[in-house]
Amino acid sequence: MKHSLFSIVVLFGTLSITLNCFAQAKSKPNIVLINVDDMGWKDVGFMGSQYYETPNIDSLAAMGMVFSNGYAASANCAPSRASLMTGKWTTRHGIYTVDNSERGQSKHRKLIPTKNTVTLSKEHEIMPEILSKNGYITCHAGKWHLSNNPLAYGFQVNIGGAHNGHPKSYYPPYKNVNLTGEPNQYLTDLVMQHTLAFVDSTRLPFFLYYAPYAVHTPINPVKSLLAKYENKPSSDGQDNPEYATMVENLDRNIGLLIAKLKAKGIFDNTFIIFTSDNGGLYGITKQRPLRAGKGSYYEGGIREPYIFAIHDKITANTKSDVPITNLDILPTILAYAGIDEKTLETDGNDITAILEGKETELDRPLFWHFPIYLQAYNVHDNENRDSLFRTRPGSVVRYKDWKLHYYFENNEVELYNLADDIGERKDLTLKEPEKTEEMLNLLKVWWSKTNAPIPQDLNPEYEGDI
Repeated sequence: MKHSLFSIVVLFGTLSITLNCFAQAKSKPNIVLINVDDMGWKDVGFMGSQYYETPNIDSLAAMGMVFSNGYAASANCAPSRASLMTGKWTTRHGIYTVDNSERGQSKHRKLIPTKNTVTLSKEHEIMPEILSKNGYITCHAGKWHLSNNPLAYGFQVNIGGAHNGHPKSYYPPYKNVNLTGEPNQYLTDLVMQHTLAFVDSTRLPFFLYYAPYAVHTPINPVKSLLAKYENKPSSDGQDNPEYATMVENLDRNIGLLIAKLKAKGIFDNTFIIFTSDNGGLYGITKQRPLRAGKGSYYEGGIREPYIFAIHDKITANTKSDVPITNLDILPTILAYAGIDEKTLETDGNDITAILEGKETELDRPLFWHFPIYLQAYNVHDNENRDSLFRTRPGSVVRYKDWKLHYYFENNEVELYNLADDIGERKDLTLKEPEKTEEMLNLLKVWWSKTNAPIPQDLNPEYEGDI
């Protein structure tokens, strides 16, 4: 059979392009982003828990870098997840809470809160969309909570994700989670079963956003594990055996995922990030010495466990005290994927230099904005500012060791030095007026820069100070 010289050149050129594309795809790391629901800063062994058992997560932590000052962009799930996906402050996307912003009784709300957005606008180009158009196969597994369907936001595979914030049950029928399992199959096990099937069948490179519904309520215990924790001594406020079984079951499933990556020979070329969307649910779990929990802008509501791991790039068994936020995850993922989105605007930082030990500091303030009300769920011993609300409308700024809370109702402030007072018990506003003013100025500049909505209209149904 004869071929012209032109045909041979074209054939060789096509083969070269195909091989080059294959080589590029092979060199790009797979990306696994694990975003646990409601797991507190100290709900894992590598952060110091003596009650919960998380050997697989702890093993992952030993393979990479752990952050002691890692934060979520919000103290509750939907806004935190929107910021994770966009890399933007909550003021940019307008999602501040779940559902209505008028939480708690109207007679206790002095101000009319900012209206909340419940579905992430398509005007934002988000993580899976960017990765998909750059050659990644994208899979969402578990909780989405930002729209009715993650497939409309750049994911090519969806395992159980919709607008619901939690399952109605972890045992079948799951009701509001569109998955069908075996009789008595725990939901976290079922989601991982489908996730492992995706890893087995997909081509490389892939992006897996593993966002298990666990360990959010309802607290449905894994029955086979209950006896162990019922007979285990409590530790530093952690003593709920039912919740502990959910933590261990989640850990087991993450162990299955890591084992699958290793069995396929792709673990070493997989960038893994582990974190949570907000603090632990106070009353179910505690994060001592941090104050309060989910929904609060004290440290217990926003400080999270963090792991970053990738073989031969991030040194094993390393730790960092640099304050980071889940806004940093998007630019960092793009950096490791070799994607340069010149038109993409994010509020986070690429932290690869920190992860790889080339830098040890990141000089910038971090901000939180919550122009709405969120009622307290336990009026006794809730560690919040008052018994009625986990938080009232306000903003928070952290810069270096200093943290300032600002409340819009009465223009009140609280100032803490986290280096000396991680539990935020000693308000230094009066002792440090210059530092208070400096921090407040940072906040005012940020309000202006981000067009932050500030509630000012008085609520006519308000019945005065309680």
